[in-house]
Amino acid sequence: MSETQIEALRKKIDNYNRAYYQNDQPIVSDYEYDRCLQELIALETAHPELITPDSPTQRVGGSPSESFNKVIYSRPKLSLSNAFEAGDLRDFDRRVRQTCPAASYVVEYKFDGLTVVLNYEKGMFVQGATRGDGAVGENVTTNLKTIRTIPLRLEEPLTLEVRGEVFMAKADFEKLNQRRLEQGESPFANPRNAAAGSLRQLDPKLTAARPLDIFVFNLESAGQPELKTHVETLDYLKKQGFKTSAVKTFDGIEAIIDYCQLMEIERKKLPFEIDGLVIKVNELSFREILGNTTKSPRWAIAYKFTPDQAITTVDAITVQVGRTGALTPVAELTPVLLAGSVISRATLHNEDNIKEKDIRIGDFVVIQKAGDVIPEVDHVVTEKRSGSEVIFQMPKKCPVCGEPTFRIEGEAVTKCLNMACPAQVFRKLVHFTSRDAMNIEGLGPGVLRLLMDQQLVIDPVDIYHLDAHKEKLVTLEKMGEKSVENLLTGIEESKNRELSRLIFGLGIPLVGARGAKILAEHYRTMTKIMQAQVADLKEIFEIGEKMATEIVDFFQTPTNIEIINGLAAAGLNMVQETQWDSQTLAGKTFVLTGTLPTLDRREAKALIETNGGKVSSSVSKKTDYLLSGEKSGSKQTKAQELGIAIINEEQFLALVTSSEFDL
Repeated sequence: MSETQIEALRKKIDNYNRAYYQNDQPIVSDYEYDRCLQELIALETAHPELITPDSPTQRVGGSPSESFNKVIYSRPKLSLSNAFEAGDLRDFDRRVRQTCPAASYVVEYKFDGLTVVLNYEKGMFVQGATRGDGAVGENVTTNLKTIRTIPLRLEEPLTLEVRGEVFMAKADFEKLNQRRLEQGESPFANPRNAAAGSLRQLDPKLTAARPLDIFVFNLESAGQPELKTHVETLDYLKKQGFKTSAVKTFDGIEAIIDYCQLMEIERKKLPFEIDGLVIKVNELSFREILGNTTKSPRWAIAYKFTPDQAITTVDAITVQVGRTGALTPVAELTPVLLAGSVISRATLHNEDNIKEKDIRIGDFVVIQKAGDVIPEVDHVVTEKRSGSEVIFQMPKKCPVCGEPTFRIEGEAVTKCLNMACPAQVFRKLVHFTSRDAMNIEGLGPGVLRLLMDQQLVIDPVDIYHLDAHKEKLVTLEKMGEKSVENLLTGIEESKNRELSRLIFGLGIPLVGARGAKILAEHYRTMTKIMQAQVADLKEIFEIGEKMATEIVDFFQTPTNIEIINGLAAAGLNMVQETQWDSQTLAGKTFVLTGTLPTLDRREAKALIETNGGKVSSSVSKKTDYLLSGEKSGSKQTKAQELGIAIINEEQFLALVTSSEFDL
């Protein structure tokens, strides 16, 4: 029965994934998807012998690796030659038609990501690797399994190899960088760096937390029915479950040139980054005739777009202090117009980036928008140097509080370790009151800065005592009675926010909005979260050792404990409410025994306690129910002797929801 249940759940979740990630047409709610996944996890935990490599549960990744094994390619993975102008494309077309005059072309996006090679045997995903240098790549199979648009099992039991591009959508890239800034980490330079860095994480659970996607653009080899064109191969791959790149077909090169010029402008409207277009001969037989050079195929070429760049000067390099104390250097630039906006600042990321690019104060630099979003320095125009440029040194003392800075060996980030540093305090408060956290209406960064300057707010607890300073608030600049009234109302309303929002607002390192929700739904109360140990946290789906350690360290810090106690005393919600919450089990005592079909012991215990019941470790006359699963032992015998009601999981869930059931 369990094997049948598991297989049915896998098929259901695979269909959900395909509808959501490939067809962009979700067919169930997030809640229903999570419920099915958790049910599958519970079944596989109870029956580990039934876990298979293609199960959706295997997408979360395994144990961290110390390094990636090398993959040596039997056939080199060639790169493409480049075209930068219309003349280059005409030359390419002339060379093709000298040998294959009847050739037609397909044009597809040149994605700005990381190329990977995927191998399948008898329909099962067995290996994935980076392209590397074309001869040797890195085995990143476990990390690739976390990408939901990569099928773990094909529709047919085929043995084949495909190439694709792992990337990160613009919107996801912006959200990821925003979270990194809120957590005091340096933002990624561009979506390509974010995708490459995410895929090469040694801990697969960190990769799983990143919003990676893939487009498959080439069938490298397969024992498939004969296919005649590139378009046919993409259709074939799509039927097997791959997310394939969009293509356009052309007969002549002049129409392709027009399309390239059009896409140079239109690419900004795409939801992902492309840095050009790829032109390929469509007919596979003609590709065989044209062959390859030692470096690239003769039947394809990449047309590279001109990046949006501008030249300006670095007037100064300032340093910002983030919420976790991370120091981020910023180039103060002579204002210049770039991609429709005036740019006067550009992130320099960290000290290593400055040294690697040899950026100096006074330099002429070429700047560009990383991912058309974040201005960054691409390179220095060294030939314009006069000799008066100044080499930047990361400050030994925090520019805000004056305390010493520190850089851990092997890490790129320099930090201010003073937790009372005003810059850190301010950014922590901005995070706490932000939309995804406590979402306090009327308490934006400007108002927070004003309240801090007046020493009315030093930590989050002070926010919930501002009503005692109403008279002073009214006298502050740009406040007024109506503004103060709205502010205090917003603060009062925020006390009832979900526990997950409060956890996120606390700013625990590595714990984003998703992690906060996982903690809240698993432990149900702030008290239980604060008592959690690393070993317990690591058992939770999507929580790795690093995050678990950060959580435990955070809740063992006296200052943090004091703030949480203060927030509780101020009346903030400290319990996660869900559809299960009620008092249907009030006054009832339960004892658990055996293995339940879908719930593990912690989940069953949490359900009992959040619905008003109690859990005891031993059966006695005071026991109301014995919740019994497979392989129950002496507890069930004793319950039978005492006449205690013995219920299974289905009856228990009916009891929780006040449904009728038969004993």
